Amino acid sequence: MSKADQLGAGRFGGARPVSARRQAVAAATGVPTEGVAPPSELPVHQISPNPDNPRSQLGDLTDLAGSLKTHGQKQAITVMNRDAYLAANPDRAGDLEPNTTHVVIDGSSRLAAAREAGLATVKVMVSDEQGSTSEELLESALVANIHRQDLEELDEARALQRLLVIHGSQTALAKRLHRSQGWVSQRLALLTLTPELQARIGQEPIDLLRAVGNKPADQQMAALEALKAERARKEAEKAALKAARQAETATADPGAAGSGHPAVSGAGQVAGAAAPAAHDEPPAAHEEPPTVHEEPPTVPVQAPPPRAAGAGSVQAPPTPAGTADAGREAARSEASPAVSSPVPSKPAPPVAPPRTAAAPSDGAPPPAANGHPTRTLPYDEPGPLAMLLDRKIESDDTFFDLVDFLGVWALKRDPARLGELAQRLVDQAAAQVD
Repeated sequence: MSKADQLGAGRFGGARPVSARRQAVAAATGVPTEGVAPPSELPVHQISPNPDNPRSQLGDLTDLAGSLKTHGQKQAITVMNRDAYLAANPDRAGDLEPNTTHVVIDGSSRLAAAREAGLATVKVMVSDEQGSTSEELLESALVANIHRQDLEELDEARALQRLLVIHGSQTALAKRLHRSQGWVSQRLALLTLTPELQARIGQEPIDLLRAVGNKPADQQMAALEALKAERARKEAEKAALKAARQAETATADPGAAGSGHPAVSGAGQVAGAAAPAAHDEPPAAHEEPPTVHEEPPTVPVQAPPPRAAGAGSVQAPPTPAGTADAGREAARSEASPAVSSPVPSKPAPPVAPPRTAAAPSDGAPPPAANGHPTRTLPYDEPGPLAMLLDRKIESDDTFFDLVDFLGVWALKRDPARLGELAQRLVDQAAAQVD
């Protein structure tokens, strides 16, 4: 047994009253709802359009009429009895069509399209609980259209203005409509646009038009163009950053990071390694310890032999002929590691290469460990650079300290340009707060 059966019938032997919300759900879906009578049908000529319809124009109904004729009516029209409507709007009797029994509250476009399609009847939900005053009826019609997002922007703003007069404040109106105060404020801003900008609704971004609506009339056009230019610049930066990331991903060397290979110098030598020996002996494998000569010297070397003469060095005296062997040994010791102690049982660990090579004299970036140029910050690309800093700087305090310092230096570079930038940021921040 349903709850309605348990509670019994209401007055006049009918169902107990239900909320307007449940009636709206039933009307919108056409699905039987507990406590709500299913849609009925009425002849189209017995239903009068709503004189207070929030729509200023119904627009082209060709598509809607064709859909009704081909697929049938999916959503019922919400109507009131004529007497109930006139009780709430006694001065509207002359605005109703003659010989009608009901008045549309929500569904004026569907009624007009049904007439255009030649339909004899339409599905309706009869609800005299939509309101007892003209303001309540307007609110019922407006709420239904708002939740369907079915109103033109200016029509919506004009209807909100009428409701604002009733409720007294944007905060109270927003609470009544279950919306934010900013939502109400942004839509009402369209009413303060110049006629020229109101005529461009539908051609210009609606959010930008709402953002400039709170400015003086003589500044609105310039403010709109500035916001459009700023948006275009940001979109271009995003596109450039996306392209740069795609190019970086396509050219990145997956084995570059953590490869463990020593850096390569400009001459092709491994950084930190000794130059190859100047004799005919084959070089030892890199996993073996340094080559040890079969005839070690009988006397340990106490000091390094004299180097060849060069810039800044003292010229050594000529080597006598009898000491040729000693000279060859000294040269051999210069080209290969000197041996002054027994060979260790385990090879010594190789010397780690330096982290970065010295920058070439021509100013080019030093080569990385894998031979590719070292990556540098994109100083000549402000968009990617800003995105990189925003991603790397996690602390908000540090980030805004950086912005503060940049502002100080920007003030020294071009105060006028900085002032224009600051004004644009203030306007954008105000639009976001609203």
